[in-house]
Amino acid sequence: MSQDHLKKLILLRHSKASMPGHVADHERPLAERGHRDAAAAGKWLVEQDAVPDFILCSTALRTRQTCTWICQELGEKAPTAKLEDRLYNVPETQILTLVNHVPETVRSLLVITHLPAVQALALRLAADDSDQEAYTDVALHYATSGIAVMQHDLKWAELDDRDCTLTSFAAPRG
Repeated sequence: MSQDHLKKLILLRHSKASMPGHVADHERPLAERGHRDAAAAGKWLVEQDAVPDFILCSTALRTRQTCTWICQELGEKAPTAKLEDRLYNVPETQILTLVNHVPETVRSLLVITHLPAVQALALRLAADDSDQEAYTDVALHYATSGIAVMQHDLKWAELDDRDCTLTSFAAPRG
């Protein structure tokens, strides 16, 4: 991959949510730990020089809250997130379709969404030259606040299968 044209795709599973019985799944808030972990995820992105210039975020409350904490840590570098209904309770193919429609001016994209689709998409896009430890972590345990960082040198519209190098995976804790 040419370093001059590399783009980043950052796939993040929302932080730990609470399970109140009286609330619809879409409206489940973050648990206390989730608030801390989401802030830690934002700090990790800054430390890893993985600050996005565009964010797609599911409309579910727990993903929106995760996004808020991350953007707080990104500070003035934080882009305005685009809330997307089509990131909630969908297969990875739907997420990939949204990624495929990201403008070419975007160099670093953060997608905040849910299991199992976030894991399935990371595994689908990971090329053979991916970091094997990161790939194993993604495959075996995509924990809450899990962040898969991938690089590619294609147009967003061209991403399909095994087109990204998975460079790292982390699940920061606060």
